[in-house]
Amino acid sequence: MKVFVTGATGFVGSAVTHELIAHGHDVLGLARSERSADALVRMGASALRGDLADPHILQQGVAQCQAVIHAGFHHDFTRFPAACALDKAAIYAIGDAIGESSKAFLVTAGLASINARERAATEADPALEPSATYPRASEAVAAALTAQGTPTCVMRLPPSVHGAGDHGFVPMLIDFARQAGVSAYIGEGQNMWPAVHVKDAARLYRLALEAGPQATTYHAVAEVGVPFRRIAEAISEGLGLALVGLSQEEAEQHFGHFLHFASIDQLASSAWTRERLRWSPQEPDLLTDIRTAGYFSEQMA
Repeated sequence: MKVFVTGATGFVGSAVTHELIAHGHDVLGLARSERSADALVRMGASALRGDLADPHILQQGVAQCQAVIHAGFHHDFTRFPAACALDKAAIYAIGDAIGESSKAFLVTAGLASINARERAATEADPALEPSATYPRASEAVAAALTAQGTPTCVMRLPPSVHGAGDHGFVPMLIDFARQAGVSAYIGEGQNMWPAVHVKDAARLYRLALEAGPQATTYHAVAEVGVPFRRIAEAISEGLGLALVGLSQEEAEQHFGHFLHFASIDQLASSAWTRERLRWSPQEPDLLTDIRTAGYFSEQMA
């Protein structure tokens, strides 16, 4: 089938694009620049020039395809509320264009907003309502579209989607360590981050897409939880810097706007997802990747 992919040249989106093409699907990727459009062509996809902020372009993409994967998100965490507002508007625009046309629609969300405590979050756990603390509304919009008659599938990604080319949370932690001259964790560092390799996540997107239009939720989780201290240790070793535990006040200074994400403490299960879609992660785990996937090279800096 032909699939419209937003964020098609991003870290997750490009892996999804490669996965779809490798399994016989055609991809139309949203491209903000000529450089992105050229990258899509090199991947074997076609490009639609435009931006998430343009609902008319998004509607054109929907009209040309049989399914949609929304993997685009502006990862500027200094302007997180604005990025969340853009994401919300884009999902609504795509959903309105799909309407009741029976096109599969997959929306990307984050596990950080799941309302589960003292146990592993499951696919059945609801997301917290968007708030000033965490304004991302991906799941709330997906639920609203489903209620309006557009079945919308949610793909929840963990704090670390890792692999070669990663420019997400782990590279941010590496940058903080370089700037401060130490690799840090908060308190005892026992807060947990679930994780998944980007190639495993891409395969799950494809399997969910091929399952057809549905209003359900999947967890792209390979590791239920990795202690944050272990992540900081791997960064300490990779950079040759001291490893330190910080008080809450010290952590606010070290992590700045990223403190909310550095403080994530969550276990997450993907047992139902694995059974439903016959998905089994096959790629290296997070700590192995930090040490071997080029996270400390100039290209990843």
